[in-house]
Amino acid sequence: MKSLVYAVVAASALTASFGAFAQSSQPLTRAQVRAELVQLEKAGYQPGLSSPYYPEDIQAAQARVQGAADTSGYGAQAVPVAHVGAPAAAAPRSPRESIYFGQ
Repeated sequence: MKSLVYAVVAASALTASFGAFAQSSQPLTRAQVRAELVQLEKAGYQPGLSSPYYPEDIQAAQARVQGAADTSGYGAQAVPVAHVGAPAAAAPRSPRESIYFGQ
């Protein structure tokens, strides 16, 4: 009898948390998706352009849209946006700063 009680308690504890994973928000409507696409186009994203930098250009446009919305002065500090271009040049190091110095 004790094992049945333990099994019921364990099963109820495991199933009690599944409600927390339920989707609480409604799916986006077509009008909301179109409005978001218009915002991205105003931020410089061109959906018809076949760009080899696809993830970076839409993420940059989303960051610009988010940056325009974060002008209230409250909340966390804005995240800097990475610029695509030439790779950053490494700072010249002296021989004393080498990881192999002294070996």
